[in-house]
Amino acid sequence: MEKLNIAIFGADGGIGKALCLKYLEDIRVKNIFTGVSIREDILQDLTVFEKFQIVGDDRPDNVAFEFYEDSNLDWLVLKCNNIINVQSEWPLTQMDLDEYLLDKYGDYNTLYNGIHHYETKEIKNSKGVIIVPEGLQVSENYKVTYFDSALGQHRSSLIEEKNIATEVTNYDYEINIENKKRNIYLLKSEYVSL
Repeated sequence: MEKLNIAIFGADGGIGKALCLKYLEDIRVKNIFTGVSIREDILQDLTVFEKFQIVGDDRPDNVAFEFYEDSNLDWLVLKCNNIINVQSEWPLTQMDLDEYLLDKYGDYNTLYNGIHHYETKEIKNSKGVIIVPEGLQVSENYKVTYFDSALGQHRSSLIEEKNIATEVTNYDYEINIENKKRNIYLLKSEYVSL
């Protein structure tokens, strides 16, 4: 007679229960998704991991099937990226994203035309040294003054850069967050024994 086990994972430090339906036994099991994560420096090791771009509305099981030819390895896709909560850490479907954005911002005008924040443009001196990197969150009227010694023959110049902040709309901000979630790492298939 076969046993049918149903695993129930709790939020009690990773220990849950598995209910054995045939024998009505309670068995304690370990929740492998809590407490263990892969260090960022290990994820960057491209000899073990491969970069992968999630396309469209792909779910973890779709990615596992595409990459490993086994949709049951969806847990490995999640674990390789330290994803515990699929609802908040995995890209939303287009329909769910639209619904979320409208709920958050109220209407399309605020979503598409509302300014979320301002970011810097990259500023370099005359020698090509970066003075201000691109993408820093700043105020609308942000400006920078720097000393550039390579401008004159034998003299230096004080340079003031204005209008270096660009607006980022609410929509652009949210899409950027979603797009970052699409870049994941997967353990190379040669390290996975099936």
